Amino acid sequence: MSFDVLIRDGWVLDGTGAPAFLADVGITGSEITAVGRLTGAEAATVIDASGRHVMPGLIDCHVHGDALVFDSEVQLAALRQGVTTFVLGQDGLSFAPTSTPEAFAYATRYFAAVNGAHPHADGPLSVAELLAGYDGASALNTVYLLPHGTIRYDVMGAAERAASADELAAMLARVERGLSEGAAGFSTGLEYAPGRYADAAELAALCAPLGALPYVTHMRGYGANATTGMTEVTDIARRSGAAVHVSHYHGPAATLLPMVDRARDEGLDVTFDTYPYLRGSTILAMVALPSWIPAADTDRALSLLESERIEWDETIWPRITLSHVPGAEWAEGLTLPEAAERAGAEPGEFCRAILVATRLEAGCVMARPDEGPEGEESVRAILRHPAHTGGSDGIYVGGHPHPRGYGAFARMLGHHVRDTGDLTLEQAAVHLASHPARRFGLAGRGLIRAGQVADVVVLDAARVQDLATYADPRVPAAGVDDVLVSGVAVLAGGTLTGATPGRAIRP
Repeated sequence: MSFDVLIRDGWVLDGTGAPAFLADVGITGSEITAVGRLTGAEAATVIDASGRHVMPGLIDCHVHGDALVFDSEVQLAALRQGVTTFVLGQDGLSFAPTSTPEAFAYATRYFAAVNGAHPHADGPLSVAELLAGYDGASALNTVYLLPHGTIRYDVMGAAERAASADELAAMLARVERGLSEGAAGFSTGLEYAPGRYADAAELAALCAPLGALPYVTHMRGYGANATTGMTEVTDIARRSGAAVHVSHYHGPAATLLPMVDRARDEGLDVTFDTYPYLRGSTILAMVALPSWIPAADTDRALSLLESERIEWDETIWPRITLSHVPGAEWAEGLTLPEAAERAGAEPGEFCRAILVATRLEAGCVMARPDEGPEGEESVRAILRHPAHTGGSDGIYVGGHPHPRGYGAFARMLGHHVRDTGDLTLEQAAVHLASHPARRFGLAGRGLIRAGQVADVVVLDAARVQDLATYADPRVPAAGVDDVLVSGVAVLAGGTLTGATPGRAIRP
């Protein structure tokens, strides 16, 4: 027997949940062609996996790599955790489909602190054009969700009202075309503008063409408001018949998990992703601006910020750490009160100043009210739930980002498997690879089996560990040194090979 790549003597986690078994994995071209004791087999490349585990490439179900998947630092951060595929187009905002320069500029500007600026495009993009740009341009695969907020802005601008029948028809046409061009679902960000102005009827109508592909939602409420968010999610699922996937599901497990179970008992296909941290990260405008300021209309929002008296919620200031402040990079990594003190200003006035100076582009890391032992117990319970999949919610923009983009999957594989026993390695392979592959319609991926695409990770289970911290967030993880994407080595000995076999996966 002869193969292009032979992975020798590893403990195979095949993604079915079955116990690990000792085997060799033979790869020819982009496919796994044999799994077993391949005695006497030869290959151009042999990877000695003795004492390590071989598992399917992990799928990050929620990550903001839309512009930064081309960046070698981001690719290294993902691959060192075993992640081979990014699911993009999250929270209802990304670069396509846009038909006007204004819509493309809005999607870029409003989420600049989250997605960054696309390095190869500066104008309107179809989904087909966006996906074509990912093919062969990164070490990572990509999957794309149609972003509701972008579509809404493309049709309705910054309108803070329900869609008319004609506007709904125009949005629906964009959804149908985007799906035909290779999108793998439809996403919303119901705490962001302009998505928050849509009602359940609009969202259900736009979910109707999805078929088996999911409606992926940043809900209208989390934590103490999760009941509001999940009530709307289940309403949309009932109206549309769509499968539902809830983004970064966090909060008290005793409240959140029964809501998922009740929906599934009703026959609704509900799953979710979460990351194993007690702090979030987002744009400062979403956290700090009062709701009466029209964030979707940047010029008007800035005018009001400069001219009107703002009643700030001062209780949030100590919970905010600045992650991205273009033009005032000295403030990145400081809490907002610390940065305000250095600037000689009150926190509210400093917040106003940086929002105006950055044109709402500033980003932050945000401590949640549930930070503490009870919050950690909730994270552990949520990770154990069978409807769970992994998502980092990784944001790579700014000088001091949240560490989750560099450590979420390593933390799940290390701390939550080895240290706490919340999952077994066999369960982790299901939660982080095969279950997400099914959820997003990625046929031929998520398993170590002959005939599957050879996205393969070699993991040292004793050594895997997240090293990124809130104080030092850009440190790659340890314990994953060899990764293949479509049968091509992209990480060898812990170092990028420079190969870019990643592609946009179209369901």
